[in-house]
Amino acid sequence: MNKITVVGAGHVGATTAQRLAEKELAREVVLIDVIEGIPQGKALDQWESAPIEGFDTRVIGANDYGPAAGSDLFIVTAGIARKPGMTRDDLLRTNADIMKAVGREIKECSPDAIVIVVSNPLDVMAWVAKEVTDFPRERVIGMAGVLDTARYRSFLAEALDVSVEDIQAMVLGGHGDTMVPLVSYTTVSGIPITQLIDRNTLDKIVERTRKGGAEIVGYLKTGSAYYAPSAAAVQMAEAIVKNKRRILPCAAWLEGEFGLEGLYVGVPCKLGAGGLQQIIEVELSSKEQIALNKSAEHVRETMSAVSL
Repeated sequence: MNKITVVGAGHVGATTAQRLAEKELAREVVLIDVIEGIPQGKALDQWESAPIEGFDTRVIGANDYGPAAGSDLFIVTAGIARKPGMTRDDLLRTNADIMKAVGREIKECSPDAIVIVVSNPLDVMAWVAKEVTDFPRERVIGMAGVLDTARYRSFLAEALDVSVEDIQAMVLGGHGDTMVPLVSYTTVSGIPITQLIDRNTLDKIVERTRKGGAEIVGYLKTGSAYYAPSAAAVQMAEAIVKNKRRILPCAAWLEGEFGLEGLYVGVPCKLGAGGLQQIIEVELSSKEQIALNKSAEHVRETMSAVSL
């Protein structure tokens, strides 16, 4: 790819830009933020690491979208974190306004771009981005499932004392407490997880996965996760850039798949050239389908609080 732009130069955005550059996924990475000096300083710092890390991707910082013109891919991390005394609805409205502004800029400067949304609340922000850009669903995808699945896999690897690489799993649904780890599809080198771990322990791991972000916030006090979220966004970007056709759980706009339509929710997606190439409809147990429906209801409720 010629150019990838990361919107938001906070912890998630800056770490994402660094990972993109180190993997040389584009000739140029543009880091945009509204705060003067921050994207320029971080981009320069990253570019100065290039001779040591051995990458030739140029990292550029900017406060406007001029340098982003003609980008092939945008990764949007912009938004504010919830502050003391702020309700979820306050956070939602503020971030929706930010996403609207970002979406308008993307549409104007790069009308053919693919957009990966990372900003929270994820499923609703992906919807706002799709509505404002008027891009087809193939080109607006939300990052949540890859992160949630990584948390689930890391906890399972810890419990079983095995390599994370051997754990295959998928977490669907909305990004939050209603997410749906698919236990029936969780294996260790093809061995069903239920043969290796008791149900009680498994239930605890599922619950820990659902609260994975909150656990990190609890430790950090004034911040939230960024190493794993940035890695997840870059895994999606790499699948698209290299046309890997990877099957990854992502937030996609549903048009009847899994009996759901008119919202973003985490489902198995094939990512490659052009963005979302296919939604894979796997068979769910009745319990999993009920959980997915419940997760979708929660997303719809949140959507209703946003006016577009």
